[in-house]
Formats: sequence, structure tokens, C-alpha cells
Amino acid sequence: MKVMHYHLGKDGGAERFFVHLVNALARKGVEQTAVIRPKRSWRKNIDGVCEIIESNFRNLSPDRLLLPLKVMSMAKQEKPDALMSWATRPSRLMPAYKGCIKISRLGDYPTKLDYFKNTDILVCNTPGIGDHVRALGWTHGVEVISNFTNTQRIAPVARAEMGTPQDVPLVMSMGRFVKRKGFHTLVDAVASLPGVHLWLAGDGEERESLEAQVVALGLRDRVRFIGWKDDTRPYVSAADVFVMPSSHEPLGNVILEAWAQNKPVVSSKSEGPMWFMQDGENGLLAEIGEADSFAASIQRLLDDEALSRHVAEGGYKTLMDQFSEEAVAGAYMELFKRKP
Repeated sequence: MKVMHYHLGKDGGAERFFVHLVNALARKGVEQTAVIRPKRSWRKNIDGVCEIIESNFRNLSPDRLLLPLKVMSMAKQEKPDALMSWATRPSRLMPAYKGCIKISRLGDYPTKLDYFKNTDILVCNTPGIGDHVRALGWTHGVEVISNFTNTQRIAPVARAEMGTPQDVPLVMSMGRFVKRKGFHTLVDAVASLPGVHLWLAGDGEERESLEAQVVALGLRDRVRFIGWKDDTRPYVSAADVFVMPSSHEPLGNVILEAWAQNKPVVSSKSEGPMWFMQDGENGLLAEIGEADSFAASIQRLLDDEALSRHVAEGGYKTLMDQFSEEAVAGAYMELFKRKP
């Protein structure tokens, strides 16, 4: 089986899942080619299992005109079983090729459908996204196939590496530092919890603002910015509680990653978590943008060891039942066999 991917993302949860799926399909013997941006930090994680073509596909670059011609030529020459674009912008690369199924995978809510003029099937990673594209007027195929993550348990990093005492309560979160990720709310929540420390993994346009907030609240001794990490699992494993504070989150890959390390999770009541989380069973749900709600949920887990253990075990069970590699990769394999 042969698949061509078009992926022009940068760094984040969608890119981590792309790496997971490419490797899972390679383990199933799928021959793959991927068009990606140059100099991606995660390129090394698919190098060797996938042929890689680098392109910016920017409006003012020659690739804006040449790359669509190149991918059409490649499709005609290679005759793949499936073409797969990742998100909206790469879907503009989808050639009008008639020889195989053409799939656009969506991890967020598109605002319009004209990106997908050459797409046969939209794969949505939550039912809500599927409902949304139908409401926009999509009349072709829709499939809901969610994400999976690496479920290997990893030993925790030494807290001393981050200048954090071993015996303090530790909260962890990660993602791109943009407003919708809600990290400002989490910092406010931690400020109201004396003695609680926070690790934030990631980077982005809001970093300077977050650092200023930490200083203004007198939290420099309790908050650590640990940057982007190729492997966040040792850091998640070192925490007592994982928090996902986004105001908008179509799925929430980071929750799956925390569950894989058997960590109790506090999440905002955003779109994805409201689909697969049950308050008190596999995590605790807090009100979007309300620091007091997050602080109360974090404190509950820190104070109640039995509850913390119960929701961590419930999260791991949800991960294995609903988001396993075998189920997700198998669903894509079946989709690749379809005819246009």
C-alpha cells in the first residue's frame, strides 16, 4: 500500500500525531511520501520510514506555483492508494487526481469548505467537527477517526533538573503559547495555590506575556518554562497533576499523553474533552477561563489521593479503549482501500 501526505504544520499536537501515524502505518508496511515544511524539529522522527519533500508553499515563493504541479506529477507516476492532506491549507495542494481516494484530515473546525474542492472524504478527529462540516454544507464522505499516542510508561525526569524541590506539589501543562491555550488562566490558578509548582512545556507568541505575568504574581520560584522538548513524557511523568486549560480544543492530544503516563488530568470544558471526558471518572472538568475553578479542581486532586488515583486509572482505560494505535491505524488502512 502506498500513501502520499501533504502536511504543512509547524510544531504542536497535530504534528506529534502526524509522526505517530506515519510510524504506525510504516509498521504495517505502508510506503509513504510526505510534503512538509523545511527544518521541522520532528522531521528526524519520520526520516527513514517516509520519503520527505520539503516546501514552504508560501504565496510569494516559486513553490506556490510549482508544488501543485509536482504533486500531481508524483501522483500520476507513483499511483498511490491514497492522498492525504492534513488540515485546511495543505488541502489546497490536493491534486484533481482520479486514481485513488483523496482524504483531508481535520483536527479543528474549518470556517469554509473551498479548501476541499478535490477531497473525497473528510476525516474528523471528533464527532463535533464532523457535525460542523455537514452544517457548512459538506455533502461528500465524513469519517470520525480520532488520535492515539505512545502509551509506553517513561521514568520521570529528576525535578532538580528544573530547579524544583522533590517534595512539592507539581502541576504540568504543555502546548503552543497562544491565547486560546489558556496558560494565563492556569498561571492565575497556581498563584492562588500556595506551595504548588508549575512546569510549562512549549513556546510561542505569548511567552513574553506569560513570563511577565509570572513575575508580576511573584511566582518566579514556582513556575518553570521548560521550552519545546522532543519527548515530553519524562516531564509529564514527574508531575502530580496535568492540566489542559484551553478555551478552544477540538480534541486535546496532551490529555491522551498525560493519561499514557497514568496522570490525573484537569481539563477545561472545551469541545474535545467534553466528548471523551466524564467529570470525576477519568478526570476533572473546570470552567473555561475561570482560574478559581481550575484551582479548586487541582486542589481536590492534590488533597484526595484516592480520587487522583481513580481518575488517572479511568483516563488510562479510556485511552486504551478509545484511542489505541491498532484501532486508529486500522481505520485509516481500511479507508485507504476505498475507491474514489
